[in-house]
Order: sequence, then C-alpha cells, then structure tokens
Amino acid sequence: MTKAQNSDTAEKPATPVAPAATLLVIDDEAIIREALEALLSAEGYGVVTAATAQLGLDALGARPVDAVLLDLMLPDKNGLDVLEDIRRLDADLPVIMITAFGTIQSAVAATKRGAFYYFTKPFKHDEVLTVLRNAVDRRRLVLENRELRNRLRSSSHRFDEIIGGNSKMSALYDLISRAAPSRATVLVQGESGTGKELVARAFHRHSNRSDRAFITVNSGNLPPDLLESNLFGHVKGAFTGAVYPKKGLFELADKGTIFFDEIGNIPLDTQAKLLRVLQEREFMRLGGVETIKVDVRIIAATNIDLRKLKEDGRFREDLFYRLNVITLQLPPLRDRRSDIPLLVQHFLQKYGDESRKPGLILTPPAMDRLMAYDWPGNVRELENVIERAVVLCGDQQEIGIDLIPDHVSAGTHFEPHDVVIPADGIHFREVIIGHERRYIEAALEAAGGVQKKAAELLHIKATTLNEMIKRYDIRPRRKKGADGAEPDEADE
Repeated sequence: MTKAQNSDTAEKPATPVAPAATLLVIDDEAIIREALEALLSAEGYGVVTAATAQLGLDALGARPVDAVLLDLMLPDKNGLDVLEDIRRLDADLPVIMITAFGTIQSAVAATKRGAFYYFTKPFKHDEVLTVLRNAVDRRRLVLENRELRNRLRSSSHRFDEIIGGNSKMSALYDLISRAAPSRATVLVQGESGTGKELVARAFHRHSNRSDRAFITVNSGNLPPDLLESNLFGHVKGAFTGAVYPKKGLFELADKGTIFFDEIGNIPLDTQAKLLRVLQEREFMRLGGVETIKVDVRIIAATNIDLRKLKEDGRFREDLFYRLNVITLQLPPLRDRRSDIPLLVQHFLQKYGDESRKPGLILTPPAMDRLMAYDWPGNVRELENVIERAVVLCGDQQEIGIDLIPDHVSAGTHFEPHDVVIPADGIHFREVIIGHERRYIEAALEAAGGVQKKAAELLHIKATTLNEMIKRYDIRPRRKKGADGAEPDEADE
C-alpha cells in the first residue's frame, strides 16, 4: 500500500462537539477542581477552573458561563461575598455553593443571598450532575425569556399592541404603515380572536385622525331601530321615549374613525343608510329632516365571508365594494406558530405586572404544549390561557404543564414548528437532543410520571422510552396524591 493510499484510508479526526454548557468551578483545593473537571468534562460540559475568588471573577468576565460551582471558604474572600459579586454581575446566573464546613446557618445564608443550591463535601457525583443539569436548564430558560423580551421590544416584532414577527405579520405592519394616512375605507377579515380591533386601532393611531375619536360599534348586538338610533341619533319625539334629541355615533366620530365590528350582522335596511354615509358623507337623524355632514373614516371587520353573504342576498353588493377598498386578512394563530413564544411573553408580562408577579416564565414542556395546539380561539384564547396560569401559579415563578388547561392538552398534536436559523448557525446535534428531551419530559408530566403511559403518548415502546430516560438522566416529577405524598413504584 502506498503512502497516498495510507493517507486516504486513515481515520479522520472526529468533529468536535460543542459543549452542552460552560461551567466555572471556583475552589482552592486542586484535588476538588481536578475531580470536578474530569467528572463534568466526561458529561460533555466545558469546564473553567479557578483557585481564588479574584481569578474566578476574572474568568467570569472573560467568557459566557452557564453555572458556577463556588467553594464557601476561599483564601482571598468569603464565598458568600463572592456570591454577591456574581449576582451583581449577572443576577440570573445559577451559583451552587460547596463546602466542607456544612452548617444550617451557612446553608440558609447562601439561599437567602440567591444561591441556586447548596451541598457539602464529600459530595455524590450523581447529585452534582443532577443539580447542574437543573441549573443549566434554568439558565437557558431565563436566557430564552430574556431574548423574547428583547424581541418584543424590537419594532420588527410588534406594531402598537399587535405582536408577531412572522412574515405575514410583517406584511401586515407594512400595509398599515402605508395605508393608515389615507382616508380609504378598510375591511379587516379574520377568524374570531385574531385581533381585528387591534388592527383597526393601529390604522387610527397612525392616521392624521389620531387625535380625534375612535368609536367601536358592535354591529350584531342591537335590534335595527336601536342600532340606527345609536349610529345616526334622533330628534325629540322620533319614537316613544325620545324625550330629548340625541347625537349619534357618526356625529361623535366626526373627523375621527368609526369601527364596525362584525359588519356582516348589520340588517339590510341599515346597510342602505350606511352606504349613503360612505358615498355622500351625510345622513339624517331618526325623525329629522336636517342633513348632517360628517368626515368619518370607516373601518369594518368580519369573521364571515362577505362575498358569500353578498351572493346569498344578505349583504348589499354596492356596500361590499364601498368597504372593499383596503382589504387585509389576519392569519389565524395556527398559521403563525413561531409568534406563540412572543405572545406568551407579552401576556406573562402583562398579567404578571397586574398580579404583582414579575419575572414569570413558562417551562419548555409547557411551551411545547402551547406550540402544538391548534388554537381555534386564536390569540384571545391564548391570552385567556396565560391569564389563568398567572392567576393560579401562586408564588411559583415557573409555569408548567400542570397549569395548562386540559382542553389544550387534549387538542395537542405534534407538527413541525417554524424554524429560524440564526446568523451564527446552530449546533444541530444539541438542538435535536434538546427537543427529544423536552418531548419526553412533557409526556412524562402528562402521564403523571408513569413511563408506560408516557410511551403510549409518544407512540414508542416502553423499553425505548426507558433507554432514552436513562441516556438523558431524566428524573420525572410525579404527581402527588391527595395527602401530598409521592406515589410508590407499586402504584404504577
């Protein structure tokens, strides 16, 4: 065999795999640092070590770190003081305290100052790995929520109170920006709960009428006579009970905007009078003879197909074409699933602030559950689910699957999410492992920790699930009984 042949058949070096996370170990005992470095490196972690508090803080400032293992007794500084230094640098960074001098007092002090966990030397390897895994998961969850908050503040992901960075939503923002300054009539179509009134308000706020009235008309909630009285007003004596003259909504909205919600429900007789306002910019009060001129922009919304109503003779053709100048279709939430995390973050902040529960976050299994649901009630339904979860979460900071309503769980089906590849790329193997782990954890939570039932939910063999649980070292939380006790193995 030639040298060239040897070169061709030689085994190529393996492509290095990105570390699962980067950990900082600060301990003055070399044997502890070396033991932890060996243990954690074998688990796929990147490990940085430091023998003093100052070296540890320097290392923390030089690179991103996902968790810190910090000795309580250091030669140059007390570990509790170092803990405070770290929290000033990054309040969300998990710090796990370790010491050979374990006392209740020091454990309480570390917890009060924000330590993620506390254990004493000699420690068990399994305990260290479990605690670190939880710490890293928590760190990533916090960073994901921080990124969502930053995206929410980005102009490309929101337009007034409309939330979303999906391409369909970006096109919607562009259309509002271009059409809002005009006086053109707008027809907003979409399923219930998609945010049609928010769009109407955005048109008004970005128009030259923004300092005038924005009036909403609930088109289907009133009988015809009362609806016309509300719209056009009436003169004294126009009907029984008309003791005083009354201005209608069109007069009150003069120089502003009037929004007809569910315009398809308006009776045909009222449609004819509405058409006159659109064409002539004038109307008469009920029972009156005086013509009143108005300058009002009309925005109409419907969840019904107006073309079909027109064909069926239930909606005037001339009114339809008058309304159908600027038309936009709001996508249902199921068609823009990538916006669900942004919306969840928005509602967590909104209702968290209202309930004085700042910093609430959703666990990955709970988010996966929301991402997989079809949301027939759209954004309004999602908002209700998050508001309910915030109310019921008590003093918990994390909202898990147990606070997601049963109907959302029952309606869940799995399908690919919108995939976004960042500019610096992804670590494919790490992403896939992360998704596998999340789905397993979600299934175990839904099954109350019973592996056989979880395997059925995932449509895999129980032995396959058991192997994956061991591989990822997943410790499922089991549902507690009525007495608060964990179930025995035999109960399964």
